[in-house]
Amino acid sequence: MTEAVHIYTDGACKGNPGPGGWGVLLRWRDRERELFGGEAATTNNRMELRAVIEGLSALERSMRVVVHTDSQYVHKGITEWLAAWKARGWKTADRKPVKNADLWRALDALVAQHAVEWRWVRGHAGHPENERADALANRGVPHRG
Repeated sequence: MTEAVHIYTDGACKGNPGPGGWGVLLRWRDRERELFGGEAATTNNRMELRAVIEGLSALERSMRVVVHTDSQYVHKGITEWLAAWKARGWKTADRKPVKNADLWRALDALVAQHAVEWRWVRGHAGHPENERADALANRGVPHRG
């Protein structure tokens, strides 16, 4: 495969639940693309997941991808918890339904189309691309008025 597309993602929520946004910075070679959007009533975890889903959905063909997220929920969910959730029929270890299973299923299907490496980055720590993804997520938050 060729060199990787880097996808930097973030979610934001004003209140949890409340209005929320997601932001994505895609970088491949010397090209960049910014995406953002939001929902009037959501949670921060849903916006973190939507950011990754939207970033992967923007790819037009199977690629080598490095996803950068500041969400422990997304990172641990995809790298540690997902296989067990699927094996248990989308139930947690204590047999409760997995929260946001609709988004986890969508993400799982997208990940299967690519060679994905997952990297966790500390949020709000001066990481330039993470700060851009955060700004995009905040732009996506629907504002009342």
